[in-house]
Amino acid sequence: MEGARAEPIAPEQRGFAKALVKWQREHGRHDLPWQTHLHPYPVWLSEVMLQQTQVSTVRSYFSKFMARFPSVQDLAQAHEDEVMALWSGLGYYSRGRRLHACAKAIVDQFSGEFPKDVERLKSLPGIGPSTAAAIASICFEQKAAIMDGNVSRVLARYLGYEGDLSLSQHQKKLHQLAQQLLPNKAQDMPTYTQGIMDLGATVCCPKKVRCESCPVQKTCHAYANDQVDTLPLKSKKIKRTQKSIFWFIASNALGHVLGGKRAQTGIWAGMYAFPEYDSEEALRAAVPRGVKIRALNVLRHELTHQSLSIHGFASLYDERLEPRAVKRRASVTKPASDAWPGMEGFQWMSMNDWAQVGRPKPVGDFLNQIDQDFQPL
Repeated sequence: MEGARAEPIAPEQRGFAKALVKWQREHGRHDLPWQTHLHPYPVWLSEVMLQQTQVSTVRSYFSKFMARFPSVQDLAQAHEDEVMALWSGLGYYSRGRRLHACAKAIVDQFSGEFPKDVERLKSLPGIGPSTAAAIASICFEQKAAIMDGNVSRVLARYLGYEGDLSLSQHQKKLHQLAQQLLPNKAQDMPTYTQGIMDLGATVCCPKKVRCESCPVQKTCHAYANDQVDTLPLKSKKIKRTQKSIFWFIASNALGHVLGGKRAQTGIWAGMYAFPEYDSEEALRAAVPRGVKIRALNVLRHELTHQSLSIHGFASLYDERLEPRAVKRRASVTKPASDAWPGMEGFQWMSMNDWAQVGRPKPVGDFLNQIDQDFQPL
């Protein structure tokens, strides 16, 4: 079998689940807010938020979501702008939109009750195999192995699996091996699943591995063969591109800032932001003579496949120079039209308006800068 040892699960390694369950009960994390009640809704919400996001960041967002939307029905009934406003700053914004769509599907298709099996869970928007397995195993004691990044690392090291996990065939093979390691008793599944996630997050880390604290160190293939630093193997690297964008950040005498909803495609799809240009020259060409602008500090923002340099140019409008279609105190639900070039569909938004819509983190950073130190020109 390519990418794995001839005997991938040695007899002595079959005690993995028992050791992990014991360790989780004694040393695992028990203070996370989504662990208080192992109900499907908070478990699902935490799993979506934790995708590519640190626990320390997720804690506050989880608490805010649960306070505002205490049930999946509450989330399903909310307006998307309100959901995305709470998601602002958490990143990977498509997760927020799929979260909302999934809540609606659960209410519409399953009368507000989460399905118990992995296959039906996977049929819902935004729920992949690992999230489905987490819900099924933690909430319904189903024998389903999760395979997020932390868990894959634990298993690859423990089993000495040398297959390239950037390739789907090796991910599938490792998942098959993971199924063989599950505990015999279904009632141990919630503890086991939380245990393997905790082990990957706190002990079997990408770097600074704490092998001395690992409950399965004695039977770990990577530890015995000095492969902890080389497993798991991932040969495919993400190629990052560099891009500069230019935002026109206009405020008026009432303290409102010009903004509008982005297109439903591309980065930050459907989020609220400022008028955007491909160059400083294009931005300046869109601003009529007599309107003074000044450059703000350039923000660097990292996306999965792109490194952005965001150049903000601020202006305080003289109302005599305002385009007629850009209205003061305009509702965010009634965008202005026929504005200056590149500003069609934008409107004056108060800071309260901005707080009630989904916006990328750099937008919030510029709003804070404008609010704190912008002086009329």
